[in-house]
Amino acid sequence: MASDRLRVAMVGHGFMGAAHSQGWRTAPRFFDLGVETEMTVVVGRDAERTEASRRQYGWQTASTDWRAAVTDPDIDVVDICSPGSSHVEVAIAALEAGKHVLCEKPLANSVAEAEAMTAAAAAARASGVRSMVGFSYRRVPAIAFAKQLVEAGRLGTVRQVRALYLQDWLADPEGPMTWRLDKSLAGSGSLGDIGAHAIDLVEHVTGASLATVSGTLETFVTERPLMAEGVGLSGTASSERGQVTVDDAAFFTARLAGGAADGAIGTFEATRYATGRKNGLTLEISGSDGAIQFDLESMNELRFYDATAPAGEQGFQRIIVTEPEHPYMAAWWPTGHLIGYEHTFSHEVKDFVQAIVAGEDPSPSFEEGLHVQRVLDAVERSAADGSAWTVI
Repeated sequence: MASDRLRVAMVGHGFMGAAHSQGWRTAPRFFDLGVETEMTVVVGRDAERTEASRRQYGWQTASTDWRAAVTDPDIDVVDICSPGSSHVEVAIAALEAGKHVLCEKPLANSVAEAEAMTAAAAAARASGVRSMVGFSYRRVPAIAFAKQLVEAGRLGTVRQVRALYLQDWLADPEGPMTWRLDKSLAGSGSLGDIGAHAIDLVEHVTGASLATVSGTLETFVTERPLMAEGVGLSGTASSERGQVTVDDAAFFTARLAGGAADGAIGTFEATRYATGRKNGLTLEISGSDGAIQFDLESMNELRFYDATAPAGEQGFQRIIVTEPEHPYMAAWWPTGHLIGYEHTFSHEVKDFVQAIVAGEDPSPSFEEGLHVQRVLDAVERSAADGSAWTVI
């Protein structure tokens, strides 16, 4: 890396590419990263669409050759925002080329791929190369504050956790096929796409790991119209239909081990068919001395219940997490002025780059991403044969 800057190549320019671009563009203007960052090249498969993304998101150049980008000696960081099927090949090539890697979640499409990526990251670490998985919801200030409360013992012994991620963008059975509905590209459906976030948040906030799981998976709509033209949900549906090969909804229970939730039980749900729910990621943690509740659709709020308060004063307290004392918030607006979804990616870039500059390993690491992959795999195996599976 040049001593005064990090030059970034981003592979993929869809929804996550737009979000990551926002992070790279904004983080250096609100946080002291310790080094300059340069949005050098964005990579995609279609030259015209990639060039349009370059102009819109502020990258210097556009390319359709990811191999050239990740092996370019002028590139220091590779940010992977492409579908899960590409993660293993791009990440390993980048790590072997000595590039720091930020990879979107879930880490890979299978445990075997995640293991290979983690091994490559471990080998590269010996040369000072850093890697991180993009679980951006860790960087919601209310979630970071919830973690502080748990670590301070404000909940006492954690007994139960409930995590739900509810969306409805697939509720229309005539909605078009996307790559997220193809197992060969996405790895899994709701389970890996959004359920991975719920798993990571529970483990991150409590410091515990999911040790055993028992799951159920369901596919409600088995085929959908293919796209005649256009991309994603904006194109025109054709008369041809494609097979949906992923789960639409995932439900599972879990036993946790370690951290503040050793021995606790958990319930998890992930679905893209929850009619009326747009981005409903909720987390509730109940302990002997208190509880916390978070809802992403009210992301600047955290509800905290202090069971040690006098009986007449007990009740869930609504905390507006916008004070400069709250995680990340001192960099933004005056007290009470809210932030949004896009800020989590600025926080992600901040934490990633600062770790690189400090010579430290950022979190979540590829090892943590591999553990989430093992949880996803255990849920799939449990759903297939109706038994409970040990994660590791």
